[in-house]
Amino acid sequence: MDGHPDQFDGRAPPDRLPRRTPLNAPLAETLSVVLLAAALGWAVLRPAGRSEAVVAVPAAAVAVALGTVSPEHALAEAERLGPVIGFLAAVLVLAHLCDVEGLFTACGAWMARRAAGRPRRLLVAVFVLASVVTAVLSLDATVVLLTPVVFATAARMGVRARPHVYATAHLSNTASLLLPVSNLTNLLAFEASGLSFSRFAALMALPWVVAVGAEYLVFRRFFADDLPAAEPAPDDGPAPALPLFALVTVACTLAGFVVASAVGIEPAWAACAGALVMAGRALVRRRVTPVAVVRAAAPGFLAFVLALGIIVRAVVDNGLAGALRHVLPDGSGLLALLAVAALAAVLANLINNLPAVLVLVPLAAPAGTGAVLAVLLGVNIGPNLTYAGSLATLLWRRVVQAREQRVAVGEFTRLGLLTVPTALAAAVVALWASLQLVGV
Repeated sequence: MDGHPDQFDGRAPPDRLPRRTPLNAPLAETLSVVLLAAALGWAVLRPAGRSEAVVAVPAAAVAVALGTVSPEHALAEAERLGPVIGFLAAVLVLAHLCDVEGLFTACGAWMARRAAGRPRRLLVAVFVLASVVTAVLSLDATVVLLTPVVFATAARMGVRARPHVYATAHLSNTASLLLPVSNLTNLLAFEASGLSFSRFAALMALPWVVAVGAEYLVFRRFFADDLPAAEPAPDDGPAPALPLFALVTVACTLAGFVVASAVGIEPAWAACAGALVMAGRALVRRRVTPVAVVRAAAPGFLAFVLALGIIVRAVVDNGLAGALRHVLPDGSGLLALLAVAALAAVLANLINNLPAVLVLVPLAAPAGTGAVLAVLLGVNIGPNLTYAGSLATLLWRRVVQAREQRVAVGEFTRLGLLTVPTALAAAVVALWASLQLVGV
């Protein structure tokens, strides 16, 4: 921030910036809310499987054209989200190519052997694997690539898939707390936190472990009837070869994130390097086509993220930021952090977690790193309460329904009512403890 009044870098409260709109305030506020509702509603429903961008991109254009957000603010938001979107594209490609290399098939074989025919041990294996995959390869990899593997593993073992598949949905949100690269929301909060990659991970490690542990305890009790004790049964199926190239590339990419952060380089460059290495090998071996690599980057979804950021900026500029500032607690004490996380969780379930983090992070930033990370806990754990809480949960529902499996809204909500308050409260306490021990 260099002091220019029209610049916004995610740290200054956005409603302090001047608005230049030809619309009167009530009309601009109403229009921006309608555009946001339309964009999110389409993303939730996705009629005929059409891209989320079909409504969001025109809605963003309308917001700029009618003056609910100024061109300067729209451009500033695009510039702020640019590196984040580039990173997301690279990670999506990297995860897809890991699947092409056979990493997730090997993961399924590991789970089956680890479980040895016992459903409870399979649940432990799913929790461990989904937590690691989400943290390292992002929540999209868990939803799109690991969930089908879990289905196949449960069928191979002859056990009920329900608790294990629900675990991939919950952990795609909860287990994305650990690294800045685990979730798009993390990247947005990371930019405003002022932390290095390693310091972010150090502060979030304890909340990550505690939240995942709380989820596991609730799952064991909630799905007790689906997890009967069973005698060990060896898995005699063939073991696929471990894709060492994919593992080494992912490890080097993670190391690149740490180095890039330490020297002030955007982590997107490290992600791009890893994706290019994987793509180059796969293309040379003709295991993928250039078109498949482009599709793996999900350009429609990337356009949706950018457009949604501009629409949210319109909502923020037209009164939402001011209203939230009156209710957002100040300070970094335990009670303040609990209140911030609870507010973030509620907002995530009302307007989706991506808009929620775009709105709340700039408002929480002046209160310090602890408040920003508390927002992150709320928007990552909170979405497990409803389908609309995060795009990952919506995507998980489509993956499950594509396999003709029933997903009951009531059951999903009851499970969320048990897991979200428990995991969120425990994670906030762990964050507060980490702030005392690690510092910022």
